[in-house]
Amino acid sequence: MPNPSDLQVSIIPVTPFQQNTTLLWSQATKEAVFVDPGGEVPRLLGAVQHLGVKVVAIWLTHGHLDHAGGAQELSRTLGVDIIGPHEDDQWLLDDIVAQWAKYGQTSGYENCVPTRYLKDGDTLELAGHQFDVVHCPGHTPGHVAIINKDAKIAFVGDLLFKGSIGRTDFPRGNFDDLVASITGKLWPFGDDVHFVPGHGEISNFGWERKTNPYVSDLALGRA
Repeated sequence: MPNPSDLQVSIIPVTPFQQNTTLLWSQATKEAVFVDPGGEVPRLLGAVQHLGVKVVAIWLTHGHLDHAGGAQELSRTLGVDIIGPHEDDQWLLDDIVAQWAKYGQTSGYENCVPTRYLKDGDTLELAGHQFDVVHCPGHTPGHVAIINKDAKIAFVGDLLFKGSIGRTDFPRGNFDDLVASITGKLWPFGDDVHFVPGHGEISNFGWERKTNPYVSDLALGRA
């Protein structure tokens, strides 16, 4: 079994929304994946070159424009598969270019068709490290979280933030579903799991269970 400390994380905020693209790699093998490459592809490719890693796949947590806008170009440039999100987010992946145009951005982003969709209970692998996939609707209907139990690290997209949660006022968002996803799908992995959110700072599940005004045990009457 590979050492959990072998996994390395570099967070690269991209797009005007400062979305946290993650470059995740094995120190031992230099194999890497991009998680949610939202845009600024030349900058992301520069990070690959700087770190001397080999990208073997792209993983997507959900289909919003700032998380998936660079995936298709990266896939084509690097010759790697796009894996995820759940198929219920394909309607968002089909609308990336149109959505960016509403913000005045007419180049640098592409619609996206994954090589493989993810579903609840799937697993992903990087350099011998296994990651659990959990389907977590609420922010979007096809949102997934990707979690490595050994390294105690999770990639949660826009489900959960330090001190906040994802928006549910977008089309097909649902507040009750989001809360159920966070408390029923994320919390069981343990308080000591650190998570990389789609925006902002890293936190951990235990801290959010204590302090988050939306999903803490106290806020939900579970204290």
